[in-house]
Amino acid sequence: MNLKFQKAQLVNALSIVMKAISTKTSSVILESILITAADNRVVLDATDTELSIRTEVDAIIVNPGGVVLNAKLFTDIIRKFENTDSLIELDVDKDFKTTIRCEQAVFNIMGIDPVEFIPMPQVDRDDFIKLSQFSLKEVIRQTEFSTAISDINRMMGGELIDIKDNVAKFVTLDGHRMSIRNIELNGNFENQRCVVPIKSLQEVMRIIDSDTQKDVNIYFSKDHILFEFDRTLVLSRILDGEYFRIETMLSSDYDTKVTVSRNRFQSAIEQAMILIRENEHKPLVLDIANGTLTLSVNSSLGFMDAKVNIEKSGSDLKIAFNPKFLVDALKVIDDDFVDIYFTNAKSPCFIRDDKNSYTYLILPVNFVG
Repeated sequence: MNLKFQKAQLVNALSIVMKAISTKTSSVILESILITAADNRVVLDATDTELSIRTEVDAIIVNPGGVVLNAKLFTDIIRKFENTDSLIELDVDKDFKTTIRCEQAVFNIMGIDPVEFIPMPQVDRDDFIKLSQFSLKEVIRQTEFSTAISDINRMMGGELIDIKDNVAKFVTLDGHRMSIRNIELNGNFENQRCVVPIKSLQEVMRIIDSDTQKDVNIYFSKDHILFEFDRTLVLSRILDGEYFRIETMLSSDYDTKVTVSRNRFQSAIEQAMILIRENEHKPLVLDIANGTLTLSVNSSLGFMDAKVNIEKSGSDLKIAFNPKFLVDALKVIDDDFVDIYFTNAKSPCFIRDDKNSYTYLILPVNFVG
């Protein structure tokens, strides 16, 4: 095999597939990249068995073929060449001895026969949905923080994707809070439901372009989910098991509703958090009365309260929360104002954006006012 690449394009392709390289493995293959040149296409593959990534890269194919190379070694060599416009030549002999030439440097490294590589599982392309790259990146950003790595329940480390009535619902929860984001789909799609490891979705989020409205095709199978965009495929195993019954956690009843400036509310919480040491777990107390929301915290470092103007309907209320849980939600909401719904001081509150496309549930801290 003999190929010629422009350095910048090869580096970009390597940065994509490197996201599927296992960092904790004794398997040579799981530390490697498969390079295949055939049918006027050059494809890079990597897998850690849970996540597989394939991407195409432009190259001049002098002779087709394939080789498996150590991912870190090959990537480090390519990145060390100084000029981004440099032409990199890759030459592989019949014994998979690989020569890399660029400028005045020549590297010789040993490769592996491509038949040793773990092939990407095949996924049927009939059942799928379409989202813009921007929408998919946003929905992951707005929900990823409320997952948890749990030895008791692996589902808390995943995100539910539930397609029903042409609405895609993305859900994460960690036992203390839950994030839900709904996206209306353009077109008619079959109902689907699966739980995807959050690590896989985070890697997808890092690869896709947040500034483009180009589509991502998302395909579903019994054991896998496949994301297809630009010239890249990202395939992930799905988590096996039943997801939590989120419908039982949601309620449309409330005794108190507050509409508040998101920026002002977030700023007041962050001011209060200055007085809370990480190991103290002090609650932030919200006192809702008339047209004012008073936030207060009392810790070993001192006492602070701040007032925020609100629009309120319903009963006065005093309730306490973990302040970090509140800030995490406010950071990912883009609207200027949020609606917050309370039933009582012992029930979860719900934070919603203006369009009600995003819902965040948070459990209160046990507190006696």
